[in-house]
Amino acid sequence: MDLFDLHCDTAYECASQLGGVDLMKGAHHISLSRGAYIHRWRQIFAVFMPDEVRGVPAIAHYERVRDYIYRQARMFPEDFRIVKTGRSLSEDFDGCSAILSVEGGSVLAGRIERVQSLYDDGVRLITLTWNDSNELGDGIRAKKGRGLTPFGRKVVKEMNRLRMAVDVSHLSDAGFYDVAEISSAPFVASHSNARALCCNLRNLTDEMIDTIARRGGMIGLNFFREFLRDDGEPHMTDILLHAEYMLSRGCEDCLCLGSDFDGCDIALDMTGVESMADLYEAFLRLNYNEELVRKIFSDNAARYFTKYIFEE
Repeated sequence: MDLFDLHCDTAYECASQLGGVDLMKGAHHISLSRGAYIHRWRQIFAVFMPDEVRGVPAIAHYERVRDYIYRQARMFPEDFRIVKTGRSLSEDFDGCSAILSVEGGSVLAGRIERVQSLYDDGVRLITLTWNDSNELGDGIRAKKGRGLTPFGRKVVKEMNRLRMAVDVSHLSDAGFYDVAEISSAPFVASHSNARALCCNLRNLTDEMIDTIARRGGMIGLNFFREFLRDDGEPHMTDILLHAEYMLSRGCEDCLCLGSDFDGCDIALDMTGVESMADLYEAFLRLNYNEELVRKIFSDNAARYFTKYIFEE
């Protein structure tokens, strides 16, 4: 089984909440040892930016987690590497190939030149906001629900220029449509589900799903209980229901996985990355053909990142 997962908070959790524990031991849902069974494992590791951390402290926070990730690559070179090029993304590697992302545009501290700095560090995806507002715009829980600021619009254009994925998960609805208006490249919702099945505002409306699919972007299925069922008591089958719903809207080529491992309470009958094999088999038992399952688990995301982000 191959796996390409668009979002986890494992590096942040290990570095900032668990005292710097190494990735071989890992956090609650992901460790290098628990994922060793995966044939080709490509994992986006997010540096989570708390809403209350701004300016110089935001930069320092990002750099602490970034440095932690690079230390792991030095500690476990046979098991963990950081991917910065399309060539390395496509290579067979008997371990975890990590792509860096940042969850929260406060990492820029209001300075456009920092987009280039992040790119140089290996960051290839930025989630523009977390739940509240920052210098780029309003998150989905911000009281006013405004769209992107003038600075946020400049950031999207700079990310397009550098070939970085613009991520609208956590962004306000107004911000979503601002991105749809100004982004010259397909954008992603790295860890969001269907609002029609679970009415949490973090999920995507039908129009949003259709827009991302039409533009050739990516939608990563989120395993967070509160985004799967309105009663907050979901099982793995609820992930399948969200997948089926999005596929019914023409998402065969844009649907992938955005687990949110180590950033949430996951479906009740899942324990972590070791559960991905069970999820894969669950799709097959529902008579999904294996080609489609491979698309959802790996091939769609690999194609998107090869074509739009890592093309050389």
